[in-house]
Amino acid sequence: ELAARPQNIETLQNAGVISLLRPLLLDVIPTIQQTAALALGRLANYNGDLAEAVVKGDILPQLVCSLSEQNRFYKKAAAFVLRAVGKHSPQLAQAIVQCGALEMLVICLEDFDPGVKEAASWALGYIARHNSELSQAVVDAGAVPLLVLCIQEPEIALKRIAASTLSDISKHSPELAQTVVDAGAIAHLAQMILNPDAKLKRQVLSALSQIAKHSVDLAELVVEAEIFPVVLTCLKDSDEYVKKNGATLIREIAKHTPELSQFIVNAGGVAAVIDCIGSCRGTVRLPGIMMLGYVAAHSENLSMAVIVSKGVSPLCACLIEEHEDHIKAAAAWALGQVGRHTPAHARAVAVANVLPTLLAIYMDTRSSEDLQMKTKKALKNILQKCTYLPALEPLLHDAPPNILKHIVGQFSKMLPHDSKARRLFVTTGGLKKVQEIKAEPGSLLQEYINTINNCYPEEVVRVLQLIVATN
Repeated sequence: ELAARPQNIETLQNAGVISLLRPLLLDVIPTIQQTAALALGRLANYNGDLAEAVVKGDILPQLVCSLSEQNRFYKKAAAFVLRAVGKHSPQLAQAIVQCGALEMLVICLEDFDPGVKEAASWALGYIARHNSELSQAVVDAGAVPLLVLCIQEPEIALKRIAASTLSDISKHSPELAQTVVDAGAIAHLAQMILNPDAKLKRQVLSALSQIAKHSVDLAELVVEAEIFPVVLTCLKDSDEYVKKNGATLIREIAKHTPELSQFIVNAGGVAAVIDCIGSCRGTVRLPGIMMLGYVAAHSENLSMAVIVSKGVSPLCACLIEEHEDHIKAAAAWALGQVGRHTPAHARAVAVANVLPTLLAIYMDTRSSEDLQMKTKKALKNILQKCTYLPALEPLLHDAPPNILKHIVGQFSKMLPHDSKARRLFVTTGGLKKVQEIKAEPGSLLQEYINTINNCYPEEVVRVLQLIVATN
């Protein structure tokens, strides 16, 4: 009871409680053994120092030894201790592996009691999540086929934890994900996408994402399990994590190839993701934003699909509404991917007033280095294709020299061939603004300015230069 309250933990630690509990694990009365194990689990769960004390106190071999022969209550308590120790660091998880616990935990996955299976699955997941070596150790102990059986059991809690553990195993490498696939996990996970339990859906979507992310082949196997269009319903779920994990799964598939992205477009995935971005806030938006960027990056046609599905305005809204720099950076990157293909793509982005927004963020001293880099790259991508001069002209007044050269460069390409634009450029004050720009002699920027000036009578340019000089 004392170990259940955080304020008591330090007092118990100072009293050397771990060494006092150790002999109680061997007590003849089962309830005392179980209670001692539970207390050790609570202590180890509290922080890494106490977990280390459990390892140094030589308690793990004792727990492992008893796992095979004790009743279900003790097995659950012992698995809880192993989970509580293993969660803190790879080193502590390695200590659990070294004392032979994995084999015993795998045996527990075959236990008749679903609570024992759940506790064992949970402990295995906490070990596997640290790195690929520990994950491989869990695989080598024979856990994966039994975890796939666990996700087929009727108990929701067991399904959740087993799906979470499969996710933790799959995330590290294509080889580990392939092991999970070879055990037949995909089909069973895919069937649970429509389960009404939100916490189960979170884990199922996460596991499928961790499999799909590694390679084209694995992503195609996930798609072949007919997750579309059912996975799109997750984007409308009331649970924020289900939305986020659903969008993450779609992103992990879309990123691989134009063909997979086209398949998602055809299934209505782009429109669904755009709706999802529009209906939520914060980090839930992030995977959807990135998914649109990946789709748009693949080809002109796929980028146009994002534009036609009205994806530009919600992405621009993310730039304005979000407070976290990494979300803004993702939105800037995605808009850069949408606008970088042709003048038509750039115009679609420019008319949504994206360029001044990107420029303001780039010039904001509070923006992180990564955000500034991403907005600069996006501006460059869009500006180099943008021939829609009304969107470019306002930027002449605010842009710093490294952005200005791209804007002036576009005018120098367009004005020689467009008499109406030349007239407008004078009346709106654009030509006067160009005379105010201080460019290095011989620089690319100066070349662009000369090209623009050469489009006009010499005396007009001279008068404007005189006005600028007197001001």
